Amino acid sequence: MNLPNKLTMFRVILIPFFVFFLLADIGLGAVAPILALIIFIVASLTDMLDGKIARKYNLVTNFGKFMDPLADKLLVCSALICLVELEKVPSWIVIIIIAREFIISGFRLIAADHQIVIAASMWGKFKTTFQMAAIILLILDCAWALSLGGINIIHVLAEIALYIALVLTVISLIDYLAKNRDVLKEQD
Repeated sequence: MNLPNKLTMFRVILIPFFVFFLLADIGLGAVAPILALIIFIVASLTDMLDGKIARKYNLVTNFGKFMDPLADKLLVCSALICLVELEKVPSWIVIIIIAREFIISGFRLIAADHQIVIAASMWGKFKTTFQMAAIILLILDCAWALSLGGINIIHVLAEIALYIALVLTVISLIDYLAKNRDVLKEQD
């Protein structure tokens, strides 16, 4: 197993630890969400790192093509579901985000069946960036409040990033479907 694939598997292994520290009421106060935040950031950085290494050293594998996006989806979806449990994110937002991931994954499977590779779009990359930023801010909001004039600044920034991520989620879905609508046509 090459280094990018090891980093991907490391990211998957980190997910249960992340969930534990984010949800566990183990008497650590604000320390537990900070540990969860550190784990989430490390896991997110491995996503960036494994892709760069794989492309730079031509270490792209079928395993990596399958597991890397799956690991990303597991990390983000786990975080969002936990944040619903913590009442930091409305469930309807998470349903839309997860539904988009299922739709795009299914769409890519259909495309792959026709030997078509659908690359990540600019909108999808923006969506991921804002999802990660929103998750980081929402986890920070679990740990402490940074008030300015009675307003929790972290919470406000988290909400803004979350709603931008939601809008980008819908835009990126529409973009994928519009650009690749021929994939859905019946092949003779």
